[in-house]
Amino acid sequence: MKVEIYSDIACPWCYVGKTRFERALAAFPKGSSVEVVYRPFQLDPSAPHEARPHHEVLAAKFGPRAAAMDRQIAALGAEEGIDFAFDTVLENNSLLAHRLLRFALEEYGPEAQVRLKGRLMAGHFGEGMDIGDHEHLTDAAVAVGLDRDAVAAFLSGDELHDEVLDDIDEARRLGITAVPTFVFEGKWAVQGGQETSVFLQALEQVARDTAAENAAENAALAADDAAGACTDGVCEVPAADGGATAR
Repeated sequence: MKVEIYSDIACPWCYVGKTRFERALAAFPKGSSVEVVYRPFQLDPSAPHEARPHHEVLAAKFGPRAAAMDRQIAALGAEEGIDFAFDTVLENNSLLAHRLLRFALEEYGPEAQVRLKGRLMAGHFGEGMDIGDHEHLTDAAVAVGLDRDAVAAFLSGDELHDEVLDDIDEARRLGITAVPTFVFEGKWAVQGGQETSVFLQALEQVARDTAAENAAENAALAADDAAGACTDGVCEVPAADGGATAR
């Protein structure tokens, strides 16, 4: 099974959703066979490429409601074992971090990308990490096993810039307008930082549906083989004289 998760590093609900989904994955009997890939999404693509205190940014967007919003998500995060230290959070444009995540996926594979996603979120929300800073991003990548020189060289250029923007555009073309969104096998979607039980139910249901589809497909192939005598890479159909004609 493949699960593609559309999320933004700077999205607290994405962090909650990631934590709950991983807990469900650990409880899923076939969890080790599930491939998880993170896809980019930007809640604020027009955000400036500079570090700004979280409280100032949130207050500018939501006014008096901002403090209450932070308290609510911080309390919810604490229940999930997440430390939302909003007093230390620095907001920045997340595009560079998304490029680094794509780099990790292509050069090191899905598991390394998942590790990096977790490190970036923990650093951003709990340690005052600037996700637009080359040095901070490099340190985060090295901490999860990426090569320092390779990461530094990547961040100093513009590799994968257009590809990540295309991925973000593709998400919107698919109708994804809010994150996190979890897409199972490219067919089924679960939106939001749902409870762990919801993600576990989704994993189990998709596994059942996929198994049923595979069984139906195999049955259809077997029926076709029986009707057309397809063996050893050659298909034959009955000829009018009772013999067989290859096709």
